[in-house]
Amino acid sequence: MRKAERTRPQGKAGKEAAGSDRRREAAQAADIGEQLEGRHPVLEALKSGRQLNKILLAEGAEGGSVNDILTRAKERGIVVQRVPKAKIDAAAVTRNHQGVIAYLAAKEYVDLEVILQAADRSPRPGLIVVLDEIEDPHNLGSILRTADGVGAHGVVIPKRRAVPLTATVAKASAGAIEHIPVARVTNISQTLEMLKRAGYWVIGTDVNADSMYYQVDMTGPIVMVIGNESKGLGEVVKKRCDYLVRLPMIGQVQSLNAGVAAGVLLYEAVRQRGSKK
Repeated sequence: MRKAERTRPQGKAGKEAAGSDRRREAAQAADIGEQLEGRHPVLEALKSGRQLNKILLAEGAEGGSVNDILTRAKERGIVVQRVPKAKIDAAAVTRNHQGVIAYLAAKEYVDLEVILQAADRSPRPGLIVVLDEIEDPHNLGSILRTADGVGAHGVVIPKRRAVPLTATVAKASAGAIEHIPVARVTNISQTLEMLKRAGYWVIGTDVNADSMYYQVDMTGPIVMVIGNESKGLGEVVKKRCDYLVRLPMIGQVQSLNAGVAAGVLLYEAVRQRGSKK
């Protein structure tokens, strides 16, 4: 991690430059998402039930309010990251962060059960998209847009090592974020096992799979699993899949953008289901 270099500028121009730098760094850290700074605002947000993507807490920060923040965050399953104070300073827009910054979700997450209930009420077979550590907010936004377009019943993302619902994701989704339910879970592998017990067949993508994507039956309740942009599906997640499929790659590049791959697979499900009517 690059150590933040901070200097104290002189004069009005220097102060304006410093403010601009802080805003730029804050936008990068929060993925252009809204953030709360300071112990009291963050604690009140937790008390009110606001949806938070994560909380940054400076190493060494302590006291009654910090303990309250940690307790309430744990109760709600919100990720708390202990980081050097220099990182908090770099990410803060104001000077009153008191060692605490919380990033707000662009939209409220839902429980996985909400997605399952929506699928049960639907006249169409269940279609759920599970994302394994997608890191690019534009990919997530694109996938949300496609998921809404094909009538998927919801999208599932992990709490750690993946991009959450941020302002950039919302913009990339072109409004779809307001219509497609998104659940955030602690463990993708365990979630897939639970979905299988609920009657879903799990289809994952793998460049070395024997089957082409169109050779698997997608007409019943299915979960489509899309892997990380560079690593693909994790090995444990692969083992939870009932089927692994690949897309034909004729050119020199042997993998597709995650958003594009998701679009191909989801519209194959639409094609198969349409042909069965």
